[in-house]
Amino acid sequence: MAKAKSNRRDFIKTSSLLGTGFLAMTSVKADVLRPIFSSVADERIIDIHQHTNYIDRSDDALLAHQKTMGVTHTILLPSGHPMSRGTTHYGVSNGLQAKATPNEACYQLAQQHKGTYFFGANEVVDAPGATKEIEKYLKLGACVIGEIKYNIDCDAPEMQAIYRLAQEYDVPVLMHFQYKMYTWGLDRLHNMLTRYKKVKFIGHAQTWWANIDKNYSDQNVLYPNGKITPGGLTDMLLTKYDNVYGDLSAGSGLNALTRDEAFTTSFLRRHQDKLLYGSDCADAVGTGSACTGWQAIQAIKKLAPDKNAERKIFFNNANALFRLKL
Repeated sequence: MAKAKSNRRDFIKTSSLLGTGFLAMTSVKADVLRPIFSSVADERIIDIHQHTNYIDRSDDALLAHQKTMGVTHTILLPSGHPMSRGTTHYGVSNGLQAKATPNEACYQLAQQHKGTYFFGANEVVDAPGATKEIEKYLKLGACVIGEIKYNIDCDAPEMQAIYRLAQEYDVPVLMHFQYKMYTWGLDRLHNMLTRYKKVKFIGHAQTWWANIDKNYSDQNVLYPNGKITPGGLTDMLLTKYDNVYGDLSAGSGLNALTRDEAFTTSFLRRHQDKLLYGSDCADAVGTGSACTGWQAIQAIKKLAPDKNAERKIFFNNANALFRLKL
């Protein structure tokens, strides 16, 4: 009987030692693996600006393109439906002037890739039933209204109807500013920022990014080069108003990032909480000189003032603004 008790004590002791060893090994493994998983999470990139059927690019080519760039999450921005109206330059601007497809195509692709692809809602803003069409997809989970790219003033009544809808659904509005072509009146945008304080506005495209320079004077020059003087209209808007953000996508965003590197580092530092990475490129390559989105990633990595600012621009700002909960 004493021997049996001794055996039980030895078994319990041995089991306890083995258990302690296993827990220690598990703890060591966890400590080793934690930085690896953390590192992967820390390199996630949200691309806030892509399109379906962009210059006839297939969905499969888009998916491959995003993966090659290193993008982990993508927001698909639809066009409005094809229409012949003044706001679409009588059809010239249909498909965002790039053959992009409307809401349903973006919604369906996002449904096929839940958790990594998200979708916006859009319609020609002065078309009959525009807000109903946009609201339909907001109810389905659209995380942004846009890309708003129409021949209309930024403070037009039809645009203000869009802002009220954005306020109701708590989603941002992404707007393409291009002189004498799309979303007129950047110099009056501050009135909308003040009137619709609860709406988050995202500025994008040539006129938006050219105006970071205080000395920019010829609005006809859409891709200015050379040194930048701080205090331009866009720089001022980002500084003064809490509800406006900048989409760094396309050739215009890349040009703004690369034309004056010393300015860029300062700009990224000052506005690190207001800037969002986007690609808006139509290529099927996803790397090198053919891909402005890839080039923008490299520029941000090179010129961001620190890793914290880089992570905000690539991931944190968009995750919070679009309420993606990633």
